[in-house]
Formats: sequence, structure tokens, C-alpha cells
Amino acid sequence: MVTGAAGFLGSHLCDALIAEGHSVIGFDNLITGKLRNLAHLKRESRFSFLERDICSQFDPGPIDYIFDFASPASPVDYMEHGIETLQVGSIGVFNLLELAKKHRATFFLASTSECYGDPLEHPQKESYWGHVNPVGPRSVYDESKRFAEAATTAYRRYRKIDVRIVRIFNTYGPRLQMNDGRVISNFMKQALRGDDLTVYGDGSQTRSFCYVTDEVDGILRLAWSSEQEPTNNGNPGEFTILECAREVLAATGSKSKIKFMQLPEDDPKQRRPDISKARALLGWEPKIDLRTGLQLSLDYFRTEVEAEQSAVRSASR
Repeated sequence: MVTGAAGFLGSHLCDALIAEGHSVIGFDNLITGKLRNLAHLKRESRFSFLERDICSQFDPGPIDYIFDFASPASPVDYMEHGIETLQVGSIGVFNLLELAKKHRATFFLASTSECYGDPLEHPQKESYWGHVNPVGPRSVYDESKRFAEAATTAYRRYRKIDVRIVRIFNTYGPRLQMNDGRVISNFMKQALRGDDLTVYGDGSQTRSFCYVTDEVDGILRLAWSSEQEPTNNGNPGEFTILECAREVLAATGSKSKIKFMQLPEDDPKQRRPDISKARALLGWEPKIDLRTGLQLSLDYFRTEVEAEQSAVRSASR
């Protein structure tokens, strides 16, 4: 069972599980997910999809494994749907943990590097407790995931549920939403349109970008392991936002300029995973560097921009 199945990571996870030979039931309430991300699975006999909100109780019947990827995950989405983000990380997680208990299924929580907030420790290890503003504009997402980790750990401790917790760092690739406010999608969209690339602050803040196939590989390795404590999953290659903008310009061949804007409140100054645990425990580390990943993503973003421009032209006729 995969929740958030119509989202960016959820849909790629469905593909990977089916490729391994599993039967998958996908769930999504489509608040941010897109059915087109699953369109290629329409005739796949081992995949079925149900439009459901996990904050409402339901039971799909016997299941072996629950992958919980249900949550708005980009700043644009979780700031627009703040209450729903808090609900899916609390009520929704409790409902799924109860399902896991009932069916003796393993529960896999997709958590986030946002649990570390604006970190004072760099790079971030799983043992770091974080530096998070619990009442800031990003808190609806940060705290929903921190609470979800606490709930998952409590069910492991008190209900003896088999659990996995992955802390996902910035991920990109095909199916990433064009207007979700994330660094790569923003820059790719702007570069391909010929617009200025908007860099917030002076561009010295850092991020680490993991290509989606590497991310899913790490997720599955953790899923099939016996590790029940949180595990970082991301690419430790660290780039300033300004460096990332220049990489996108090089990948697209765009002549766009870089425009500096005011830094948003609580925007993390640095973000880089320590993946020593994943290397030692799972034998995993990313294989695709940023330059290669941008090339692999280019056709998708170009197609999206062309479709958007075509729709605008049709509407203006």
C-alpha cells in the first residue's frame, strides 16, 4: 500500500515496487498529487488506485507493507494547505499505524530533512535533534513530520509495530511539479521560459540535491532492511543556490539572468545529509551527480514548459 501515490516520489515508488514484482494499491486524495503521474500504470494488472483521504478511516484488506508518502511536500503546497498538512501528519499517520497493527504490516514513514530545521549542526546526522521554529510559516510541515516520527516510534515501542523512517533530502527529477516553489523546478521552468532565475538572499545558502532514481533505490534498501531508527537519504554533494542556478543555466543553454530577491522567513541556511549510516547499513549512496541529473530531467521540464505555453496561446485566441 502506497499513500501519496499520485505525487512525485509516491508515483516513482509505485513504479519501482511493481518492477520488483509486488502488487501495489495506491491511495491519494489528489490535493497535490496528479493522476497523470500514474497514467502509465492504467493497464498494469498488479496496480490499483483508490482516491481516498487517509485522515478518514478505511481498510483496504490484508496488506503486508504500508509506505506513507501522503503529505504536501513543497513550500507552495504546505503553506496553502497548512491545516491539511498537520492533519495528514497526525490523524492520517495514526490511521495508518492502526492499519499496520491490524494487518501486522510493516509501516514505512517518509519523513524529511526539514526535521532538522535551520540546522546548527552541519552536515546533519540522524542523532541531531534539529533547530526548528514551531510557530513559523514552515512549521505546519516541519512539525507534522516531527510528530509523525514520534507517533511511528511510539507504535514501535508500545504496540510492537515493525517500522521504518526515512529522512528525505531535496529530491528532483521527472514528475516534479512545475509550480511547487522548489529550487530545481523553479530554476528549470524559469530558464526554459527565458525568465530571470530568482535567487533568494545572496544565494550562499546551500542544498543537496538527489536524483529521484537514487532516492527510490535508497528508500527500497531501507524498506527491506531491519533498521527501525531514522535514516538519512540524500545526496551529500552540497551546492550553494547560486551554484545550482548556474548549473541549470548550463544544462538548458538558457541566456536568462539571475535576479536576487528577499530571503523568506525561516529559510534554512544550509542543508547536507550525513549518509554514513546508509552507506554502512544499506550499502547505498547516490550515483547521479547534479549535472547528470539535470540532463536526465531536461526533456520532462521542456515538455512541461512547452505544454504550458501552448495552453496560454490557445486561451488567448
